[in-house]
Amino acid sequence: MINVVIAEDDFRVAQIHEAFLGEISGVHLLGKAINASDTLKLLDSNSVDLLLLDVYMPDQLGTDLLHKIRLAHPGIDIIMITASNDKSFLEKALEYGVFQYLIKPVQLEQFKQTMEQYRKKKRFIDSTSKVNQEVLEQLFGNHAKKEIKTLPPGIDSLTLGKVIELIQSNSDGLTSENVGQKMGASRTTARRYLEYLVRIDQVRAESVYGIVGRPERRYFYKG
Repeated sequence: MINVVIAEDDFRVAQIHEAFLGEISGVHLLGKAINASDTLKLLDSNSVDLLLLDVYMPDQLGTDLLHKIRLAHPGIDIIMITASNDKSFLEKALEYGVFQYLIKPVQLEQFKQTMEQYRKKKRFIDSTSKVNQEVLEQLFGNHAKKEIKTLPPGIDSLTLGKVIELIQSNSDGLTSENVGQKMGASRTTARRYLEYLVRIDQVRAESVYGIVGRPERRYFYKG
């Protein structure tokens, strides 16, 4: 059973998405929130697998809520839903590893297809006890091709995939502190993954001068 929360300030849209969920077996709607504050309360008080998150809410943008969600609930999957075609929203959603990004109005078949893709990925992860190259390529596609078959201690494949996606989506590079904040991890943890990617030649590191004039190590995706 997939436990879902809908965060949508337009009650008519929320009702449509609730009806869509009702067409899909194995899905349970835990609740609906009309603003960012209520969304966080629902996430804090329930065991949520998937959040359907609107961008425009009355008290806070859904994209601005992503950082708080990743810090408090790093295991929750997110599908962003918006009527906007603003590229910055998409870029921020990618930075925080959302599963899918949908433009309103969402049609039933599109919704069903997205949910089925999510169900397959979740089922695959839940049924996998060991990580190997085949598993990585199933989850990350081309992202996993440069990974070695046996990951070193302290490197988790799922976290590694998120770090790769963050670096790929930021052409100006990121510091270990940036990566840690975006993925809800410590700077030390982020640096460990980044330096591993440098060692396997998937990321390059450069020393650049920050605002305070001190050099900082910034990481760039090599592709």
